[in-house]
Amino acid sequence: MNKYVIVLIALSFVLSCSRPSYEIVSFQGPTMGTLFQVKFVKTPELQALDKAKIENEIVQLLVDINQLMSTYISDSELSLLNKSPAELPFSISQETAYVLQEAIRLHNVTQGALDITVGPLVNMWGFGPQQRPETIPSSDSLEEISEYVGIDKFTLSDNTVTKEHDMVYIDLSTIAKGYGVDKIADVLEKYGINNYLVDIGGEMRLAGQKPNDQDWRIAIEKPITRERAVQRLITVGNNAIATSGDYRNYFEEDGVRYSHLIDPKTKKPIQHNLAAVTVVASSSMTADGLATGLIVLGKDKGLEIANDNNIAALFIVKEDDEFVEYRSLSFDETVKVLN
Repeated sequence: MNKYVIVLIALSFVLSCSRPSYEIVSFQGPTMGTLFQVKFVKTPELQALDKAKIENEIVQLLVDINQLMSTYISDSELSLLNKSPAELPFSISQETAYVLQEAIRLHNVTQGALDITVGPLVNMWGFGPQQRPETIPSSDSLEEISEYVGIDKFTLSDNTVTKEHDMVYIDLSTIAKGYGVDKIADVLEKYGINNYLVDIGGEMRLAGQKPNDQDWRIAIEKPITRERAVQRLITVGNNAIATSGDYRNYFEEDGVRYSHLIDPKTKKPIQHNLAAVTVVASSSMTADGLATGLIVLGKDKGLEIANDNNIAALFIVKEDDEFVEYRSLSFDETVKVLN
């Protein structure tokens, strides 16, 4: 063999052995009534990382969040708060207080559309943890419930909550999954992981890229019930993304469709033709809450608020037999649409 060929082969072997090794590490599991998934790129400088240690830390983190904020766990911090009597200050953790503060802020941003006290209404309409029968509440029962539904029915001072009525019921399901995503991202970044995808039940946060400088691609689902199809394929950079829709969780009675999304002002399921809202933000908790608030508002008011507050939002509206998209100005500036 020609000596120059031998040298070339040897050099090629050395280069291939010294080429940085990149792999995607992933794991998943149950949490918050759904599944979580974590993917991250293990770069050469992260080869010493212990995947099992990181996974165990994240699993325990989610257990702790559930024990604080779940309404399905009878002795969670939030459940005990909901059972506490009126006018008696109830001490809560810094974590729960932080999520409550953001929920109150987003309530104001969405002009009351996101309201974490609508739990009794959700239960009454048959969509809550009590799983009540699918019956239509009477006007009298809706009026009676008004005494203890509304974000003004409790006060938050530092790490203390005081309810104005025994029946005040706080439900953080519209924001807690996003909080969990953010906390998982914090764990990954603590270990120096800067290329990752975190997902809890469709609420996601992404950073960096996959191997070979490929962006993380996100599929926005078409809001239809009979099948799963892609509405848009996008990339969002180092951001979080959340979608809220009324096309999966609903019931019908006497030919009328009742969504699980309750309008705090009417105390009834939303009736407009806005099928889904996707929000992109730096925080998954923020995106999670905003997506719910904006869909409750409907397309016109939701788009107005999104533009006024620089919220990156995509509104998918059912018009006749088609889905029509409306995008906020910030959405076009933040998101790269691939199809």
